Amino acid sequence: MVTAWGVRPVDTIAASDIEALQRQAIAVARKRRTSRGREHVMVAARAVFNRAVADGLLDAATNPAHRVQKPRRLPSTCRALTPGELDAINVAARSSGNDVVLDALLLRLHTETACRRGGALALRLMDLDVDRGLVRLREKGGTLRWQPITVHLATRLAEHARARGSVLSTDSLLRYRDGRALTSRRYDHLWHRIGQQLPWVAAQGISTHWLRHTTLTWVERHFEYGIARAYAGHTDTTGAATTTLRAPRARSAFTAARALAPVVMPSSTTTTHRPSTSGSGRSPR
Repeated sequence: MVTAWGVRPVDTIAASDIEALQRQAIAVARKRRTSRGREHVMVAARAVFNRAVADGLLDAATNPAHRVQKPRRLPSTCRALTPGELDAINVAARSSGNDVVLDALLLRLHTETACRRGGALALRLMDLDVDRGLVRLREKGGTLRWQPITVHLATRLAEHARARGSVLSTDSLLRYRDGRALTSRRYDHLWHRIGQQLPWVAAQGISTHWLRHTTLTWVERHFEYGIARAYAGHTDTTGAATTTLRAPRARSAFTAARALAPVVMPSSTTTTHRPSTSGSGRSPR
């Protein structure tokens, strides 16, 4: 909005200006995903102009954001990956790139925890409990939860952090080889590289969120919807909240995390707990 409207007074912005910005967002949106550019523009515009009304800079009756219809959200194309597809993605990540150790850790972390990118990027050294196999996730909406992971993954994360310079409890857990804290750019490069090796990944727009959907689908089918909802970090309240898995749901979630281990170990010969991800489900997103 700053680029499009510059220093124009807020009371000179018309509904047509917002609609033009929506069209611009669609034009530059990444085609590999179900684009929500129009929706994001609308949400941002309403937030800005509602604040302008609250501050007395604009009359509520002339708020241009409320004169533009919010676009209908298109259905997501995201689905659960099959075991073979998940294996292929892991192999592609581990056989290319300039930091295969980091990439393998990222894929495993997201597959075991079903966390979002923001949750992984926000991890600090103090958020890892190696002895108990837990990681504390901070995600959108201010949600906070301790998520069970395998002790193997917890150990590897701790080794990764120590080797790359994490010392203080508040230091970032995931880091580049030069010690810098991980950023979202790594994810962009990772999936672009995987898409070059596996054309179907690029064609379908597969991303980190598909790993989350795969895991939650599997947890819901093998346990129950309530477990999957808690595993996803969903709460029944709005705003900041702490999700706590209580017994017996905690035991079920821990069992689910342990059973998921073979999914993220393509070289493993164990197939007993391979998830069946075929068909449709109602897993939390």
